[in-house]
Amino acid sequence: MTLVIAHVSDVHIDLVGQHTPEGVRSVRRTRAVMDYLDQLPYDLDAVLVTGDIADHGEPAEYASAREVLTSRHPTLICPGNHDERAAFRSHLLQSTVDGSSQVAPINQVLRLEHCVIAACDSSVPGKGEGYLDAETLDWLESVLDHTEPDVPVLVAFHHPPERLHIPFIDEIRQFGAERLAAIGRQYPNIAGYLCGHAHTAAATVFADRPLLVAPGVVSTLRLPWEKRADAQDHVDRDLPPALAFHVLEDDGRLTTHFRTVML
Repeated sequence: MTLVIAHVSDVHIDLVGQHTPEGVRSVRRTRAVMDYLDQLPYDLDAVLVTGDIADHGEPAEYASAREVLTSRHPTLICPGNHDERAAFRSHLLQSTVDGSSQVAPINQVLRLEHCVIAACDSSVPGKGEGYLDAETLDWLESVLDHTEPDVPVLVAFHHPPERLHIPFIDEIRQFGAERLAAIGRQYPNIAGYLCGHAHTAAATVFADRPLLVAPGVVSTLRLPWEKRADAQDHVDRDLPPALAFHVLEDDGRLTTHFRTVML
């Protein structure tokens, strides 16, 4: 059976600036992407959102995101470096855990009939770079151990574990990734790794598997050879939002299409 998974990333819901153009555009662009997915004449197997849900980690931003990211398709959302774990748990996931559990890594699994998606929390509280801590890696191994070896697994997180040749992003990528690579060597049913963070569509290889980076919804990062001398920063806010569609076959073969969404 062939599965189709929509991959969305970096929506940056901004309610601190909700009455500014930046605040309005983050919600408008995210809603356009989700409306596009809901209006498809096809039932997607899943929608994956790989982090930077809130721009400032504020409770109101997560409450808004919970409404905007609602979909008729099964949806899995993991945090990014802009997210705040306690607020993410309470106001997006509406979890009622107390104490230190509020700030523990937010790792979630979506088990479909012919595929498993393991969404790992690569965020490091208070920092821009990513890291999968021991608790998360143990959790991932447990998910893999409880998955039949012929069932493909997609491992998702926010930060790419490889350089993308974008200095700004490479400086805050996922570090310590050799530990994740070691797990990958033990489990050949890992079909690929999915992430965001870079605000640009990209495809490369990590641990001999596809590493697929979803484009950004709120903005697009200019590549080093695209940045004009007169540009104020490295972000293009005028390009339309975009997403990825991952097509997964029974044998674990992964094909990805990238699609822009007109506003």
